[in-house]
Amino acid sequence: MTITSPHLGSPSAWTDARLLYALEEVVEGELNRHLKVAKDWMPHQYVPWSDGRNFPALFEDGEAWAKDQSKVTEIGRTALVVNLLTEDNLPSYHHEIASLFGRDGAWGTWVHRWTAEEGRHGIVMRDYLLASRAVDPDKLEQFRMAHMSEGFESDNRHSMLHSVAYVAFQELATRVSHRNAGHQSGDPVCDRMLARIATDENLHMVFYRNLLKAAFELAPDLTMQAVRDVVVGFRMPGHGIPGFERAAAQMAIGEVYNLRIHHDDVLQPVLRFLKVMELDGLGPEGRQAQEELGLFMGGLDMEAGRFDEKLAARKARMAARAAGH
Repeated sequence: MTITSPHLGSPSAWTDARLLYALEEVVEGELNRHLKVAKDWMPHQYVPWSDGRNFPALFEDGEAWAKDQSKVTEIGRTALVVNLLTEDNLPSYHHEIASLFGRDGAWGTWVHRWTAEEGRHGIVMRDYLLASRAVDPDKLEQFRMAHMSEGFESDNRHSMLHSVAYVAFQELATRVSHRNAGHQSGDPVCDRMLARIATDENLHMVFYRNLLKAAFELAPDLTMQAVRDVVVGFRMPGHGIPGFERAAAQMAIGEVYNLRIHHDDVLQPVLRFLKVMELDGLGPEGRQAQEELGLFMGGLDMEAGRFDEKLAARKARMAARAAGH
């Protein structure tokens, strides 16, 4: 694939303001497409309200939380807490993208629409967790306060292109994490809810991925460098959650999100769709970024292979232990 679209001036002349202006028409088209295919849904319809009952404190008939009150698995519980706390930081995310993309025109309309859709995710997940008693409500609120009090500052706030590249991958990562958490939750109601959320996240990914494609046509060298930087330094937005490393390790072993999933189901699909490794017509810096990206992906695949072997060995040990009993 050869990029034939001419630069609007030299590559060094691209500023965030010029890129925002140049991509406004693409954003409008993607926004209109999104509004046609996105389906409104009601969070309250996904919550098992009849399972709910009072907690102690203000209610004399309140019942204290206990693990055995919910059918959700241990790994499902961990993933749900991480995923909800990630969604909880929506005010900070809105501030970040509104500051970067603006509040006017198609960009602003998208920012507000995205925020409204993401807000539903936090609402339905918290209502489900409390009604089904899947997690300790006191600890959940303590974690929420600690996490939100820290705020969120994007690793990519310095650059509009880096931000677009990041969310193209991150929205897919969130979709995959929600979907797998549902599969591992042990509760069909939870699985159905997270599948609904994952559908939204996939549409958000498509929006940003298509925007990234347009950016490659406008400024291929700069976009390639942004993609390289984002892929190499990628972190999930929930990395500041209390105990995130331990939870991430549990989610990796539980096959909710790990290196293999990150490589195969998140990075590769976006890179393949954009034909990033096949782009030609790049300048020296773009070619270097492309080569470095290829080397990184090869190394990540090898690292994921080592993780696969360790996970398989762990499963074999557990199976042997279970057979011994």
